[in-house]
Amino acid sequence: MPVINRISDYFDEMQGWRHQMHSNPELGFECFETAKFVKSKLEEFGVDEIHSGIAKTGIVAIINGKSNGKTIGLRADMDALPLTEMTNKKYKSKRTGIMHACGHDGHTTMLLGAAKYLCETRSFAGNVALIFQPAEEGGGGAKVMCDEGIMEKFQIDEVYGIHNDPGSPLGVFKTCIGPNMAAADDFTIKIIGQGGHAAEPDETIDPLITGAQLVQAIQTISSRNLSALEKVVISITQFHAGTTHNIIPNDAFINGTVRTLSKEAQSLIVKRLKELCKGYSRGFGGKIKLDYNYGYPPTVNHQRETKFAAEVAKEIVGVQNVDINAKPIMASEDFSFMIEKRPGCYFHVGQGVGAAVHNPKYDFNDELSPIGASFFVKLVEKANTF
Repeated sequence: MPVINRISDYFDEMQGWRHQMHSNPELGFECFETAKFVKSKLEEFGVDEIHSGIAKTGIVAIINGKSNGKTIGLRADMDALPLTEMTNKKYKSKRTGIMHACGHDGHTTMLLGAAKYLCETRSFAGNVALIFQPAEEGGGGAKVMCDEGIMEKFQIDEVYGIHNDPGSPLGVFKTCIGPNMAAADDFTIKIIGQGGHAAEPDETIDPLITGAQLVQAIQTISSRNLSALEKVVISITQFHAGTTHNIIPNDAFINGTVRTLSKEAQSLIVKRLKELCKGYSRGFGGKIKLDYNYGYPPTVNHQRETKFAAEVAKEIVGVQNVDINAKPIMASEDFSFMIEKRPGCYFHVGQGVGAAVHNPKYDFNDELSPIGASFFVKLVEKANTF
């Protein structure tokens, strides 16, 4: 693939960076060692500014171009997952129960590779803001960085990000204009009945019966209240009640997730959940409390920036390997907070055959690093000419 030759020369070095980070994964906002490593490399490359401690362990580094122009934000996430690695790699995680099972070590490596090249050449107008973000895996680190004002402080005009895609051919870029990834909300339902002896159910208000009926009813929201063309996922993931065989419990707990691509679908689901909880409380007795938590919003790509990024990707991997009409996916991504603040685009890039993300046997494909780094570089070099 026609990646930038100089970046191809970095391959062994980039692989070493990635393996170093893979062996020493960190969770959430606690990416202290990773941030220290990233900062040391940025200092070595000679970036113009390093701003650390954003969202606790996040970093924004600035590289100035040769003339005035836009500031392009490039984002990589740094955190790992609470999972025990099941590979036999020499560089496998040294920390039991923590591993880079989503490739954030690879994303950070790509951005470091781009940083090194851009510092060496500076063949671009404007500036680049390198965003190294903690806490993508549930912590909302992107939101915290935005709330702390990175877009305004560093005058970022556009922002871009990429994510590896196991199972897709190496170097194939996929995205779409508009909603590209789903909003991710969660909810809990507490059913408070009246416990008693299992031999005398008529003397109780059984939360298990109420809960079982409610779980079934919740599944009708997507099938009966929304169009069949609406992309929605409602999954019940926990249902807890009881302690033994001869006691009807006093309460039950239900937990689940809601994935949507539109605010209209999201609002309707919340409305129906409230109505169902209220109706089943009246119908079966007892009390039902719904707690709905709004999580990451949808990742919505902007039209101009998506077309621009696609043209850049075509130069790296060829026209046949870039698809901007891909179907949205129902997973979520907190890059959505950044792309709400500034126009931009988020791509998924194939890394070949291998275990899926969030799997204990997953590993990032190092052959993707030069491709991703070249993509980041070309975005910066061409941003003021598109």
